[in-house]
This record gives sequence, structure tokens and C-alpha cells, in this order.
Amino acid sequence: MSSEQQEPTIPSGAVPETEAELEAFRQQWREEVSARNKRQPALSSRVNEKRLHRSRGAPPPAHATAVVSSAKTKDSYDEDIAPRSYHDLPDKEEDLVLGAEGHDHDRSHGFREPTSALEHYEHAVEKEAQGHLGDSIRHYRQAFKLDDGVHEAYKRKHFPPSAFAKQKASNPNPSNAAATVPGTDHHSLRSEGALPPTLKQLVEGFSALRIEPVEAETSLSEQQPCPIAELPEEILTQVLRGLAVADVASFVRTAQVCKRLAYLVFTEDSIWKRVAQGDEFGFAAMHYSYAVEIEGDALTANDDLARYLGNYDEQDTDAIPPPTSEERAVAFNLLSEQLLHTKYSDSWRQLFRNRPRIRFNGCYISTVNYTRAGATSTNTLTWGAPIHVVTYFRYLRFFRDGSVISLLTTTEPADVVHHLTKTNMHSHHGSFLPSSVMKDALRGRWRLTGPASGIVDSVTGEPENEGEVKVETEGVVPKYTYLMQLVLAHAGKGNRNNKLAWKDFWSYNKLTDDWGRFELRNDRAFYFSRVRSYGMGY
Repeated sequence: MSSEQQEPTIPSGAVPETEAELEAFRQQWREEVSARNKRQPALSSRVNEKRLHRSRGAPPPAHATAVVSSAKTKDSYDEDIAPRSYHDLPDKEEDLVLGAEGHDHDRSHGFREPTSALEHYEHAVEKEAQGHLGDSIRHYRQAFKLDDGVHEAYKRKHFPPSAFAKQKASNPNPSNAAATVPGTDHHSLRSEGALPPTLKQLVEGFSALRIEPVEAETSLSEQQPCPIAELPEEILTQVLRGLAVADVASFVRTAQVCKRLAYLVFTEDSIWKRVAQGDEFGFAAMHYSYAVEIEGDALTANDDLARYLGNYDEQDTDAIPPPTSEERAVAFNLLSEQLLHTKYSDSWRQLFRNRPRIRFNGCYISTVNYTRAGATSTNTLTWGAPIHVVTYFRYLRFFRDGSVISLLTTTEPADVVHHLTKTNMHSHHGSFLPSSVMKDALRGRWRLTGPASGIVDSVTGEPENEGEVKVETEGVVPKYTYLMQLVLAHAGKGNRNNKLAWKDFWSYNKLTDDWGRFELRNDRAFYFSRVRSYGMGY
């Protein structure tokens, strides 16, 4: 209470003559205070109205008696500066203040304590949004005590499946024409079949644009020439094709330059066909049958293909010679054409991105972390046993000739990846050179599974499915060889073929001719990491 509203005190020297005069004085003081309080809301409402007019863009009045018309205030309304409602805050300012009984202040405003499990759950969500975590946890516990499936009831009530109904996709073939008929609307979307509808509509809007030169700094500045804008589209396509063959990542980033180049990057199928069929990044460099021996020597016969044809002879290793590079290129192109029409929506871009393939400009790294209990010491007085955190790494580097290097070590990737070369294989045993980390590296070979291998699955009797990688390596001792069965997968948004997940890990004893299986208890997947010093991996 302000000093003006405090009850007056009688000075020590002044004594009222009678109690009636004192009571009359008190009554008059109460009437004055009551009249002042009645005038205060009207005054505050006028002040708030003036502030509202100012906040909505009206200029401040020139003097105290200026009046702002309601029509002008309505026309100058700007929703960018209008007050916004925040649904995670209480509606009334009074709800932010605790009452005399702490949290019982809500009950004084007519709050009803929830009774059912769903009401407790809803109140817990509301309290959590307001930041009252203690009350939120209390209501969550009570809700799950009453019904352990209350979260499903809450989801059905507030997030029904009908609220997330998917829109029907537009007809990708509006002319209902066959895929072999040229010149229809179906083929106008051929190169964009892999794009989402929103992105496809955006790219279609770039089709009529051209490359614009850089704007002049001022109206008097001379216009700078733009030679690339004058190039015909046929020549510009050849330039982009050369860039894609040199570095497909730089070719994709060209889409950020301007809208016309973005349109060519997304829709020029001839460029993506060259990339997919080439041996720089494409599938001409893939091996669907072993091309070398485990030690890296050239393969003299295709044993897998001989077994598939039924004329394999252990004594005659030259029964079926390995295919030449030209034969492999023809077979790959025929298979790619078949998969293009049946699985990848007639889009070479989608085939290159999504079809399983190995990368050669980096290595695949698996980081393994696990804990184990340590031994207690009898010399120390401790209550608990120590816990050891064990960390080691697995490395796989694939080469274009069909060979591979496998390494298991505790050395960090920064000290290993630059030494994963064929030159450093077993060349520094026992030495202290930086490349001595390669002393435990194992030589091996790799191949992809798929129809191109011609190998039949021993279980199903059908040709192998695409998407797996088989890696055969030496063992830690000469009598063993290892077989890794990995699956190509995707990790991260927008990335493709950058992960190798474990499927099986076997060891073969050449002396006893039997197989043993390793338990993949702590092993983790391999993730691709680009190494610039590898270049293109040649």
C-alpha cells in the first residue's frame, strides 16, 4: 500500500476532542480512497488504449489532447509486430504466481485434480510444457500406475492416424502411354523419376531459365562478360560431363551456382549414364566375381563361375578363364540397362545413387568400444573393482583390381589411413617407422554379390541378391583364412553406400577343412571416410 493510502496517524501532541470526530475523520478518509480506486481502472484503460494505438504503427500524438481515429489504427495494423500467443505458457499472468499454499494456488481458481490415467497424463504433458518438472513427473507416475498403456490412449486421442493421412501421389504417366512410346508426357518426367514431388516441381520451374551474368556494381559500371552464358547447351553438357567424370562430387555441387545449372545437374540423364557406366566412380569398376587370389596375384581361372556351370575340376584350374575387361564391361552394361527399367524408374541418376557399389577414394573404418571388469589389487583398500574401456579399430581399403587390405589395430585413424597402401604391406616388420602399424595388416580379395556374378545361393537355389560384399583375407597364421560377409547400407541423410554392416564372420582351417564362426558381440559397422591422398584410388 502506498503512502497516500495509509491510515493517518495522530501526532503525539494532538488529542481528539471526542471519539465521534475521530470516527468521522476515518469515514471520510475511506470514502476518498474508495473514490480514487474507482477512477484508477478507467484511467489505466485510456493509457493502454493510447499505447495500443502507438504499437500498431500510429505516430505518437503531438500533444496530450491528440486523438487517433479507429479507422487509421485498423489500416496500419501489421501482423509482424502484432502480439503472438505462445501455447506453452499459461493464459493468465496470475497463474505464474504461487498462492499462499504454494501449488495449491491452482485449486483456488477452480482447478480440478485429475482422476483417470488419461487426465493425469494430459496434465503431466501440460506441466512439462510449463517447466514444472516435479509436478509433471508426479502425474506421469500416477498415470502409469493406473494404466501402463496410457501413452497409447493419449496418442489415439491427440494424434489420430487420420491426422497424418498421406496425399495421393499424382499420376506419373498422365498420357497413360507405354514406356516405349517416345514423345509423350511420360518421357518428359523420365530423368526426374527419382525426385520427390516438391523438388520435381521446383526443378521444372528452372527449365525456362538461362545463365545470367553478374550484375554491374553501379548503373555507370561496365557489364562484365559471361562466356559460359553464351555457350550452347550441347557444349555446356559436354563441359559438365567432363567435370562429372573427374569428380562427381564437384559436379553435384555445381547445382548451387545457378538455377540453370541445377536443372542440368538433376535432369541431364546422359551425364549420369556416363558416370554410372564408367570405371571412375561407376559400376565398370565393380567385381561380381573374384578377380585376384587372396595374396593379390592375378587369378588364372574363375572357380566360382566354373562351379556354377558344373564343370569345375580341382586338377584343371584353367577350365574357365576369367573374363576380360571388355567382356565385363559388356555384361555390366546389359545388366545396368535391365535394372534401369525394372528397378530404378528409368533414371540413371537414381541407379548411380542407390545401386550398391564400393568406393575407392577412401577407406572403411569400424570403431569398437566395450567395457570389461579389471582385476582388483590386494595392495589397495578399495570397495569397487576397476572397469577398463577397450577401444580398437578395424580398417578395410578396397582396390580397383579386386584386392583389399584388412587391418585390426588400436592405433587411431589419423596415424593409419595414410599407410594403407600395398607398398607398406609387411615391409616394416618390427621396425619403429611410422608405417610399422601395417605389420598386422592382412591381404585379401573382395567381390559384390548379385545377378552379374552368376552364382546361385546354396540355400534358396536362386541367383544372389545385390547388396552384399564378400571379403576373403589371410589369417593370423598361414593355416587359416577369413571370410567377412558385409551388407552395403546407408548412414546419414542423403548419403548412399557409405556403410558396411556385419552379416557373418567365418574362419576356414585349410588343414582340417572345416569352418568356424566368430561371434560378433562387440564389433560395429564400418563407415566410409574419404582420404584425399588416395586420389581416385588407381
